[in-house]
Amino acid sequence: MEEIKQCNICGNAEFSVYIECRDHFLTQELFTIVRCKKCGFLFVNPLPEKDKLHSYYDSPEYISHSGTSNGLINSIYKKARNYTHKKKFRIISKYAKGKTILDVGCGSGELLKLFKHHNWETLGIEPNSKVREFAKLSYGLKILEEDQIINIPEKSIDVITLWHVLEHVSDLNERMQELKRILKNDGVLIIAVPNCISYDAIYYGKYWAAYDVPRHLYHFTPNTIKQLLNKFNFSITNILPMKFDSYYVSMLSEKYKSGRTNMIKALFIGLKSNIRACKDKASYSSQIYVIRNT
Repeated sequence: MEEIKQCNICGNAEFSVYIECRDHFLTQELFTIVRCKKCGFLFVNPLPEKDKLHSYYDSPEYISHSGTSNGLINSIYKKARNYTHKKKFRIISKYAKGKTILDVGCGSGELLKLFKHHNWETLGIEPNSKVREFAKLSYGLKILEEDQIINIPEKSIDVITLWHVLEHVSDLNERMQELKRILKNDGVLIIAVPNCISYDAIYYGKYWAAYDVPRHLYHFTPNTIKQLLNKFNFSITNILPMKFDSYYVSMLSEKYKSGRTNMIKALFIGLKSNIRACKDKASYSSQIYVIRNT
């Protein structure tokens, strides 16, 4: 295990234990999430060594890599994903000033396929080799390995998207610096992450599926992601909800908590989370941050 000595956002070296969670998805190992005493940033500490992190994704049930429809929850997720891709296209088209897009952590490439169909110039980054090759062969997409991000020309991309990806990146500050380098001055950065102060996060506590330790290394709030973006001279221009996520996360959380899929209760908690978030626009289960260069 590797101990983190300094907060990725503010550099502070004093942390307190926030919560302890199990890897409910795969190994059942216990991990600690700590809170920076200065800026409030939450992250797993200690965490597995970088060369061992990939083993925590090694399951045919990891849906963003496999696209499996096995089981009720995965089937619902896959159908909802097809709908949300169209919604993402509309959001991005609204904010973009050009038609080149980089999707970091593009998975099997379905979103980029949609943009390619609409005559966008597309590029993806995907660390998983099997999924990367699938996207290339199935859709004719250009997909790079993760470390090839350094080869993308400076100020060359109109839109960069990270859909539930930033929480997985081991070198957070290095990745943010690369995004800053690649994005055009008038470009738009779209980052979607879970929100660990949402109602469903508080309700489920250590069983909240979006903690997903240790695959999710960081756990953002609107305040801490704003601090991170300010550090790299980015500013948030809008925050948009991902309302489906509260239902999907609640279904998984119920399964982790009780050992069975309690669909009715999960839907109730998801709905309650969304209703509460209507009063506070920055408290949905997952949120999309629309970001510009300062």
